[in-house]
Amino acid sequence: MTGEFSPDWLGLREPADADARSLELVGLLPRPVKVIRDLGCGTGSLGRWLAPRLPVPQFWILTDRDHDLLEIAADRMPEGVNVAIDERDVAALTRDDLTGADLVTCSALLDLLTAAEIDRLVEVCAQARTNALFTLSVTGQVRFTPADERDAEVEAAFNAHQRRESGGRLLLGPDAPAYAAAAFEKAGARVITRESPWRLGPQCPDLTAEWLRGWVGAAAEQRPELGFDAYLRDRLTSLPELTVGHKDVLAIFE
Repeated sequence: MTGEFSPDWLGLREPADADARSLELVGLLPRPVKVIRDLGCGTGSLGRWLAPRLPVPQFWILTDRDHDLLEIAADRMPEGVNVAIDERDVAALTRDDLTGADLVTCSALLDLLTAAEIDRLVEVCAQARTNALFTLSVTGQVRFTPADERDAEVEAAFNAHQRRESGGRLLLGPDAPAYAAAAFEKAGARVITRESPWRLGPQCPDLTAEWLRGWVGAAAEQRPELGFDAYLRDRLTSLPELTVGHKDVLAIFE
């Protein structure tokens, strides 16, 4: 893969992200939504998707620890949207940071966090009574057409990799969307979730091939003894139709 957070990879996946996110949840957002804090914004693809679907005026606070990605995101936001950048680790967000914010949002972030980090993020949102829309969290479910008897073994290894310990942090991986939904409910929010799967295949060969390399590569890193090279080669030779499970989570503090 070109890099999990590289501009090339983020750009390659942006159309699939846009097609997958739940428009229904956007329609359920309490209005007004004028001040939005985007956590782990990357190159700003969520902002480019969501901003045109919300009334103006809007003020977006783009938050990421990668300065170069922040610069790209700020430069590419839709015209007429006011933007500020905030270079920091999203896990360090405080209640004061949400003063005046109508919405906290993110894309493909929750599965990279720990239980304690999600608990802290939910606590901060609850303290500030700020609604949250967290999109495209990985659920760990992948379905192929045609199927291969090796699919389940690779999926299990990948999901174990997503739940790995990294730098002393035990990642939630595919458990994250359900964990976050339960945490928001416990904090008093009304929670609505919707499936938001990617749909890949020969119609988007570059993204499908790159995703396969990353998916199998992570599985092989977790279980190198299983030898997934032949599986990857077979899948790349004839790209399958596939769905990659994601879930969107909307939390409303009423």
